Amino acid sequence: MITPADLLDLSPVMPVVVLDDVEHAVPVAEALLRGGIKVIEVTLRTPAALASIERIAAAVPDLVVGAGTVTAPEHAKQALDAGSRFIVTPGSTEALLDAVAATGLPFLPGVSTVGEAMRAAERGCSVLKFFPAEAAGGAPYLKSIYGPLPGLRFCPTGGITVESAPKYLALPNVGCVGGSWLTPADALAANDWQRVSALASAATTLR
Repeated sequence: MITPADLLDLSPVMPVVVLDDVEHAVPVAEALLRGGIKVIEVTLRTPAALASIERIAAAVPDLVVGAGTVTAPEHAKQALDAGSRFIVTPGSTEALLDAVAATGLPFLPGVSTVGEAMRAAERGCSVLKFFPAEAAGGAPYLKSIYGPLPGLRFCPTGGITVESAPKYLALPNVGCVGGSWLTPADALAANDWQRVSALASAATTLR
């Protein structure tokens, strides 16, 4: 099984994907893989999310699929049953982290403050999601906490663009960034998988 640290090393950008149509699941996954991206976070923000994860896990095994926006304890088991290979949470409560840990899957708990990061570290989590990245202080914030918390690594997500991603990726405590720009809603609606592949290919050069 992959580890949380492995997740940060699969690709410089982890696509954060919102799928409204389950029929888009496999084509978007294949398009990302063709572009060189090896991981996808499907957010549990739509009714199609869990079924989309199931389809990707079955049809595109070379792409590591995970569930994001896991906000309630019951979501953790649902993500596991759907075939998720990892879980991402936007924030961290004790009940949520207990449920996610119980799945046995690697996970990235969401934090936005030093205190939250330290509490996650106390639970043995050294690889974290920093969310919402831009609103919570961005790359300067992560740079400033590297000194007191050098043992933690982050996947910052939230408001990051292709232009701002390199400043995050240059930091010693950032392994990858989460980004929604690889799968724009208009490209999915138009079945423009070539565009998704092109955006994915460009993202692999950012590290």
